Amino acid sequence: MKGAFRSLNGFNYRIWAAGALVSNVGTWMQRIAQGWLVLTQLTHNNATALGVVMALQFGPHLLLLPLTGFAADHLDRRKLLIATQAAMGALAMGLGVLTVAGLVELWHVYVFAFLLGCVTAFDSPARQTFACELVGEADLHNAVALDSTSFNAARMIGPAIAGILIATVGSGWVFLINAASFAAVLGSLGLLRIDELHLGHRAPRTKGSLLEGFRYVWRRPDLRAVLLMLLLIGTFGFNFQIFISTMSVSVFHAGAGQYGLLTSVLAIGTIAGALLAAGRAKPRLELLFGGAAMFGFGCALAAIMPDIWLFGLALILIGASALTFSNATNSLMQLSTEPVMRGRVMAIRLAVALGGTPIGAPIVGWVADRFGPRWALGVGAAAGFAAAIVGIRYLAKYRGLRLRDEAGRLRIRFDGGDPIDLIT
Repeated sequence: MKGAFRSLNGFNYRIWAAGALVSNVGTWMQRIAQGWLVLTQLTHNNATALGVVMALQFGPHLLLLPLTGFAADHLDRRKLLIATQAAMGALAMGLGVLTVAGLVELWHVYVFAFLLGCVTAFDSPARQTFACELVGEADLHNAVALDSTSFNAARMIGPAIAGILIATVGSGWVFLINAASFAAVLGSLGLLRIDELHLGHRAPRTKGSLLEGFRYVWRRPDLRAVLLMLLLIGTFGFNFQIFISTMSVSVFHAGAGQYGLLTSVLAIGTIAGALLAAGRAKPRLELLFGGAAMFGFGCALAAIMPDIWLFGLALILIGASALTFSNATNSLMQLSTEPVMRGRVMAIRLAVALGGTPIGAPIVGWVADRFGPRWALGVGAAAGFAAAIVGIRYLAKYRGLRLRDEAGRLRIRFDGGDPIDLIT
């Protein structure tokens, strides 16, 4: 496991990782508090309203796609991150003040969710591509995996803390604590050694450069397949806030503490997946197929679990498969993309992963309200299986995937590769 943490050998990455971890904990605390506020205080267990909040928060990734990718490729990423992180802290403080004062209404949450989405639309591609400036090309995959580990460690810690704070002091104070947590990441950005950053060549500002990212992706069948798989799972599968909150409140009749704990349990799986990813030398496209299929199976399993503890065990499987799939798309697209195009391609990836939420989250929320939370999880399962089919089709068409019966053994083959036994 020593090699899994090799990016931490560099001063800049260590400083960044420490600040990001604190900020990520605060971010997950706010996500839990915001969901609980909407679901139990501003509405009567209305999953559709929660879906609208998610749509407003992630929709700007799609709406602002040309600008966000352009900014990540052409602007100083460190300075851009300072601006976006400061703005996110200010928005958390504003929502916290309204909530603590007892003035918050549902439309306030909608407005703050949309504004936060606009800021994170610029923050996310810059933040993901900033990893290369911290460690260089050689350790990029490891840095991406460690970023995922940090984010999901925060997913385990933050919700548990949020559940306790919501029950004791209320959601408003959780928002204010999150606002204060941004000081950590802003401080880390200020402490970086600028002369040790791995600064690559900036993309030239030419006419049509905003659309060049789309043309680049369209010419690459591998990137098109990855994005289609990500669209399916991102739109209908990565709605964990709806899945966990509605199962917790409507099916298991649990309180805020159990709701936060279930989200932390999901993070156990994502951390395991992130650590395994950090130890891999290089991601493979075949890994996406396995991650998508396992995600579908995990959602189907969670949908039929009879009690909260078995549901939590299924969440571990969902978390591990979701992280495996998501991290593989991130690393594959960064490592296979020309450096001057990386910001725009990653912005497209984020827009596909999160931009489908304005469609998927309200639909999944409506299914939960109309047919029950278990059926909403069924939608996530179908998305995982559909993405796996897309992966199989690509591998069969471009990688020579074949399923054959050889001497009584069922095997899969790739062009130029050794056979793999399925049934012995």
